[in-house]
Amino acid sequence: MARIKRSVAARKKRRKVLAHARGYWGTKKSSYRRAKEQVLRSFNYQYRDRRVRKRDFRRLWIARINAAARLNGLTYGEFMHGLRLAEVELNRKVLADLAVHEPDAFASLVTRAREAREKHLAAA
Repeated sequence: MARIKRSVAARKKRRKVLAHARGYWGTKKSSYRRAKEQVLRSFNYQYRDRRVRKRDFRRLWIARINAAARLNGLTYGEFMHGLRLAEVELNRKVLADLAVHEPDAFASLVTRAREAREKHLAAA
């Protein structure tokens, strides 16, 4: 049985790894062995941090909504509960954007949430 020569495939694989390693510091950009380790680690960070980014943005939006709601006399939890009772279906990203760029519109949402909460408490 003939032996398999894989020089073309091996070179292509190494070239691909070194291309991913461009911009790394020291031998991580030029030594295949070091580059392979770092590229693998980088891909793991990249995969993890795509999920972490979503968490970070949600935390930022909640902090902004909370700050704006407190300026209008409600806590974040009271405000969100009131919106749910008032059947206002805006996500946190939009609410945070309103809180920062359109404070008057956000204040009207706070008023609607407060009225819905008071009606709910009176009925209970």
